[in-house]
Amino acid sequence: MKQKLSSPSFADLSLGQRKVKQTFFSQINTVIDWAPIRAIIEVAYTKGYKSTGRPGYDSLVLFKIELLRTWYGLSDGEVEDQVNDRLSFSRFAGLGMEDIVPDSTTVCRFRNILVEADLYDTLLAEFNRQLEAKGIIVKRGAIVDASITNTPRRPHGGKSYEVVEDRKEDEHMEASEKAMLKEVVKPNV
Repeated sequence: MKQKLSSPSFADLSLGQRKVKQTFFSQINTVIDWAPIRAIIEVAYTKGYKSTGRPGYDSLVLFKIELLRTWYGLSDGEVEDQVNDRLSFSRFAGLGMEDIVPDSTTVCRFRNILVEADLYDTLLAEFNRQLEAKGIIVKRGAIVDASITNTPRRPHGGKSYEVVEDRKEDEHMEASEKAMLKEVVKPNV
């Protein structure tokens, strides 16, 4: 049995009322006919159709997550984090606020199933064919990640450094020029 996507929650409904300009993802969702893509996927990906066991994820949700991973050059773990974090990614994938995002292992296994069945390239070719028919070109994007990095604490005061030039031409300098070169530099000042 396939995992059913949850009914829209109050959060989904209130977010749906926001006035948002048409985004890249909404354009893709309206341009692409997902039925032929689903048919290609379900030749190899049959998880979730058994009556026993945990329900599987919808194959189209996994394929859309794979598209996000490819477009933005993300690893499986990064795409999982981004779908959890970014509303636009989860909306594009077809996940509501209360749906569970597939973990990185599920995304990896899904891709491996498609590759082993020689369907991965076929799917991308069908997807690109539909885009080209509409005159759309998709370019790779990048997500800029601002990271916080811990650094060792700077020492406070106490140490001073002298800048001394010891080249031979210094002997011919005037006293005022030598005084400028011999400064005391204190960190954190």
